Amino acid sequence: MSIYGVRDAILGAKSVIAFTGAGISVPSGIPDFRSGDGIWARYPPEEFGTISSFVDDPVRWYGFYRSLAESFAEVEPNPAHAALAELERMGCLDAVVTQNVDGLHQRAGNTKVIDLHGNADNLSCLGCGAGRPGPPPLAGPPPTCLSCGQVLKPDVVLFGEALPLLALEESRAMARQADVCLVIGTSAVVYPAAEIPQLTQEGGGTVCQFNLESTDLTHLGFVRWFVEGPAEETLPRLARLVREARRGA
Repeated sequence: MSIYGVRDAILGAKSVIAFTGAGISVPSGIPDFRSGDGIWARYPPEEFGTISSFVDDPVRWYGFYRSLAESFAEVEPNPAHAALAELERMGCLDAVVTQNVDGLHQRAGNTKVIDLHGNADNLSCLGCGAGRPGPPPLAGPPPTCLSCGQVLKPDVVLFGEALPLLALEESRAMARQADVCLVIGTSAVVYPAAEIPQLTQEGGGTVCQFNLESTDLTHLGFVRWFVEGPAEETLPRLARLVREARRGA
């Protein structure tokens, strides 16, 4: 079975990274963005998902943002997050590169997390560049910069913004040197983040995909092992197989 192939690839690797998307957080109660009942189906991205929507009307934008934040305030890491944290503790995972902004990997126990799309737990000023720890308050007026008075923006990447350069370059470097890239809960079609697993494959590494269904990444031949099913079930099983193999070695 393919999950045993993933196990063996991890056991034989010097460097393993995970590349995660919205699908790993759905079991925690956070909907994805692109499905028929996802976030963009309820809040059109051209109205709420762009940097111009924030700049043009930050008060309206914060109404959208807070409605999501209130819904997600009680979410917790799920068994898929916990499995990646366990792989790290076993010395079998070097880093998590994530497109998510929910901070659940960090809360689950992963210590090396590269937030490609930012992190909602921090705030920054588009005017003077000053920042402060968040998250923003869920009530009252939007938070403002103590230096220049502009409305502070959560450090999440909106359409029209570039990905954080340092995070992107670090994730690219790790992908190039990785022997194994675990692609979890993402279609891996949005660039430039989608190039992460491709860089591993082009460097001679093994790409392993965990998803509910195959994607273009699978069909285009980048994936060596495809594990179908809910990540909250397949990843704990993978962690158990790796743990058992290491104990028996």
